Amino acid sequence: MKLRRNLCGFTGLLSLLGFIGVFTENREFLAFFAFIVEFQYLFIKSDEMLEEYMNQSASTAFYCGMITTAIITLVCFFIGGREGNAALLTGFASGWGVSVAVHGFSIGYFRFRESWVAGNDKE
Repeated sequence: MKLRRNLCGFTGLLSLLGFIGVFTENREFLAFFAFIVEFQYLFIKSDEMLEEYMNQSASTAFYCGMITTAIITLVCFFIGGREGNAALLTGFASGWGVSVAVHGFSIGYFRFRESWVAGNDKE
């Protein structure tokens, strides 16, 4: 459990890529600062519920990312007329972005749902 918590927490190191956007003209790197919220998992006590929704979020994000990669690559190759390498690179970038977004939104949903149910618990 501790290893999983550390892996989730250390994904916050991706936020350091945001400094490329600060010090260069590539402003799209500023989006990496969104990963700074992942450091919270280094300090949250892990339990079965946390493990369950992290696993569910990760698997959902993985499948959404793979499906997006396939669809975008095929569309770019056959309809967009791009070369194979360019189409695949666009597919990989799109799939990774969708995976990150789905993972973030699903973790937010599960945490909100957990806190809402715990807040409405009548004993």
